[in-house]
Amino acid sequence: MAIFSVYVVNKAGGLIYQLDHYMPRSDTEKTFSYPLDLVLRPRDERVVVAFGQRDGIRVGHAVLAINGAEVNGRFTADGKDVLEFLSNPANYPVSIRFGRHRLSSNEKLMLASMFHSLFAIGSQLSPEVGSSGIEMLETDTFKLHCFQTLTGIKFVVLADPRQAGIDALLRKIYEIYSDFALKNPFYSLEMPIRCELFDQNLKLALEVAEKAGSFGPGS
Repeated sequence: MAIFSVYVVNKAGGLIYQLDHYMPRSDTEKTFSYPLDLVLRPRDERVVVAFGQRDGIRVGHAVLAINGAEVNGRFTADGKDVLEFLSNPANYPVSIRFGRHRLSSNEKLMLASMFHSLFAIGSQLSPEVGSSGIEMLETDTFKLHCFQTLTGIKFVVLADPRQAGIDALLRKIYEIYSDFALKNPFYSLEMPIRCELFDQNLKLALEVAEKAGSFGPGS
């Protein structure tokens, strides 16, 4: 069981804090001969597997590195188009590392804003007046948990579906935010959180939660 990441979204929908706590390793590196037996396609400024699965490489995995050098979206480290490079028989044999695409800072900002809007839509769709928005989204590989405070700040945790104690963790994160961000004289409301004590105490809380510990008085 694991907690994957934490997001803090302000009342305007802006991402003011994000922490990747644990990311499952899905990278697979293989050496290929020509022709490449996978179908690759450009998607959202990166090159992904569109057809063909083998040895841990799955549809949707992105090309992360070629011959040990990290790629930059659709381009190799030396600026060549990835698809053009891989279509040239002279470049084989070639070592390619595939894996889950890492979200950029801009993509995280965009997704936080989108969730803010979905949260509001969830509240408006409710047949009852005064309903909260989305508190949990579930997939087969993770659950998204959200806690919104009375002032509109949202604390979002992505965790393994089997992870227990997330409700208590969300409230603990709110407590840490109150103690180490709001009480920091150098912190401005609604602005990005940059506080070492906040980071340290948040990481400690995540470790406690992963061990299924409880948050009692003074914890």
